[in-house]
Amino acid sequence: MSECVKTLWAASAWVNGAWANNVSLDIDAQGLWSRITPNTPAPSHAQVLSGAVLPGMVNAHSHAFQRAFAGLAECREGDDDDFWSWRNQMYGVALKITPERIYATAKQLYTELKQGGYTHTCEFHYLHHQPSGAPYPNLIEMSLALVQAAVDTGMGLTLLPVLYERAGFTQPALRDDQRRFATDVHRVLALRDGVRAHVANQQLNNISVGVAVHSLRAARAESIAELWRAVKDDPAPIHIHIAEQTGEVDDCLAATGQRPIEWLCNGLGQGIEMDARWHLVHATHATRAEIDAVAKTGAGMVLCPSTEANLGDGLTDLPYWLEKGVPMSIGSDSHVTRDWREELRLAEYGQRLIHRKRNVLADPTRFGGSTAARLFEQAIHAGGLAAGFERWGIQVGARADWVAIETDSSLDQLVFSSPALSF
Repeated sequence: MSECVKTLWAASAWVNGAWANNVSLDIDAQGLWSRITPNTPAPSHAQVLSGAVLPGMVNAHSHAFQRAFAGLAECREGDDDDFWSWRNQMYGVALKITPERIYATAKQLYTELKQGGYTHTCEFHYLHHQPSGAPYPNLIEMSLALVQAAVDTGMGLTLLPVLYERAGFTQPALRDDQRRFATDVHRVLALRDGVRAHVANQQLNNISVGVAVHSLRAARAESIAELWRAVKDDPAPIHIHIAEQTGEVDDCLAATGQRPIEWLCNGLGQGIEMDARWHLVHATHATRAEIDAVAKTGAGMVLCPSTEANLGDGLTDLPYWLEKGVPMSIGSDSHVTRDWREELRLAEYGQRLIHRKRNVLADPTRFGGSTAARLFEQAIHAGGLAAGFERWGIQVGARADWVAIETDSSLDQLVFSSPALSF
């Protein structure tokens, strides 16, 4: 057992899917939990924590720059307003963001996310170049701004540079207002390696780097396969937006004869084999056959209820995702909400509305039938995977992240009573 350098003690802590009482929590020199001992008096050398202690939540999907846009697209100017019209407005914001502005925005965001109970964020990062579309002299200029914002706020960060090379299945190039996003496989790997070198040089223990593909519509199958081969032996996570909109499903069917998740699970005709490193963001419009196929790969899905509601994406078959054992993490995406309690509440309430039943996502055989406890445990476990951790939560070997709440209310009260509690 590694040497303990700090001991915390909590009257109540969420351990192994349940509340434990009088918990001693040892932290080693690497900042990991080294021993967790319930039902023990507070050691004389321990720091006694006030309130009840929960593991920190991973925000598995973030576009930090979109925090500057949150709440500013809530007026309809024409006959229709949908995801695609919102996207056009968002591109206008993206063209104005400088490294200084993305740092300031991310610093504010990460502070807010910590107040909302998140301690680690997966940054799906595609805003790389100068407003003209030319690369910055330092290719990782925008990435470093995000890293510095995370360091300065104490937010853990998994940075995911994004492969983004075309505007759609039948559009071989990007639109002009997407010019800041342009990457190929070589550039994605250069961004990854550049940030990793910076992290190693600065000894930033809570920063890591994986890769992402924007979507099947935004990258050629051959390029996705090339990236997959390049990272085949890299344990870091791979994220991808998929099946968020019915328009994307229709376009994919027209271009390939298959639905997006179906096509990806079939390897895109390139021999790609998904595994537990893959995390499918949104996956809103998934058939049960597609969910079955994802479950067989070990991949996870990332649910973003507040953004999916804000954009009118629709509701996925979440009961079936959970039934098939697919890891489900949560993300705040466009940051119209920055509190995991709201994400879990929306996840359940959306299902109640379409099924006209209550506690749809509860499992009567586990957690005493608690809806919030099941969703919380799902999000904690899968969030760690989405960020690239082998272990996450209050368990030996996991990073010693925690949040304290002002009361030992049940998780159901915490999530479903819209409490005005601070972390």
